[in-house]
Amino acid sequence: MENRRTTVRDVRRANRSSLLTDLFHGGLQSRQQLAATTELSQASVSNLIGEMLEEGLVEEAGLVGSDGGRPRVLLRVRPEFRYVVGADVSETRILVELYDLEMTRRAASTFQHDDDPAQVAAQLQDGLAAVIAEAGVDPAEVLGFGVGVPGVVDSGLVDSQSTGWDAVPLGEMLASGTEVPVFVENGAKTFGQAEMWFGAGRGARHAVIIMIGTGVGAAVVMDGRSYRGANSNAGEWGHTTLVYEGELCRCGARGCLEAYVGADGIARRLADATGRPYTQDLLTDLLAADPMPPAAAGVFAETAGYLGAGIADLINLFSPERIVLGGVAGSVLGERFLPEIRAAAARHALRRPYARTSIELCTLGADAVAMGAATLPIAQVLADGGLPEPDEPMLALPPRPRRPPERSSRR
Repeated sequence: MENRRTTVRDVRRANRSSLLTDLFHGGLQSRQQLAATTELSQASVSNLIGEMLEEGLVEEAGLVGSDGGRPRVLLRVRPEFRYVVGADVSETRILVELYDLEMTRRAASTFQHDDDPAQVAAQLQDGLAAVIAEAGVDPAEVLGFGVGVPGVVDSGLVDSQSTGWDAVPLGEMLASGTEVPVFVENGAKTFGQAEMWFGAGRGARHAVIIMIGTGVGAAVVMDGRSYRGANSNAGEWGHTTLVYEGELCRCGARGCLEAYVGADGIARRLADATGRPYTQDLLTDLLAADPMPPAAAGVFAETAGYLGAGIADLINLFSPERIVLGGVAGSVLGERFLPEIRAAAARHALRRPYARTSIELCTLGADAVAMGAATLPIAQVLADGGLPEPDEPMLALPPRPRRPPERSSRR
């Protein structure tokens, strides 16, 4: 392997990256604070911040008193410097949102789809154009378009046995219709990135973020970095075997965890147990029922046990410090049955790793997948210390995000 010498340009980029990452995740800070947290010299901080101020990437945003000296100027990443767009492609719906660099949502658009890749690509392009127009921004000011999708994503190709997508070149399909850089990633991973940056995973170095909807997935974070595996399919937790030769899963295998704790699997078991017609709303309707029918209570108790057993597998495999439970179905189940889920996990996990793991609920809303997808181009800008040099175009690939500093949430 060829060894590459570190250049002055590399060092400058790394220092800018450190400062920019600290400002983005930490919010308002003075030059003195930045020097302390990044361990850069005051001279380096002043020079690099001066560059970013000239570029419009950073702005002065107020003063703070000092111990007997002159007030210190507070800095932040300028929210309107550029914009980002994120999309959540769920089983039947597409949500597209545009954010500024303070992660304030400026526009949103939704579509219904039927799993046809060409239709999905066209609606995503329409959604991108719609939110740019609604927000009134120049397309050239959009850093990138991040898209979270079900299935395994590798170099822009999407494989999803559950939806019938086989090596769909979604990244290429989207890029052909826009000049905005496109980033395609698994939706559970973008959900995980949103929770790690702004939600219940913030500050953890070792975590698993669980997303349970119709599908079931997980984002695994090891030592502050997302773990993707050799072929980018790490985190397909929903397709681990819970019951040998058990219920048929949408992927075609039997006994997958998803068949027992996914929203569709729960609703079908509820319909069988209660005699009610199967509908997509049956799970939430019976969770809200007062009193809850005994047959439904039995299904939910069983589901909490299945979910706890699956979480115990994650604890035994990865020994995380934190597990965050979310997603459309995961959130409602967790709100009602979190003590039972924790108890089931305790019964099935090894005692020592379980004792050192907290199981928490997600804190972000229903747009977390789209929000996390929108952070994909931001992560690359933070890693690069700003916009790429003229001879270095932005590469629309899922970047390896740095771990945010342990500070209070920005939202």
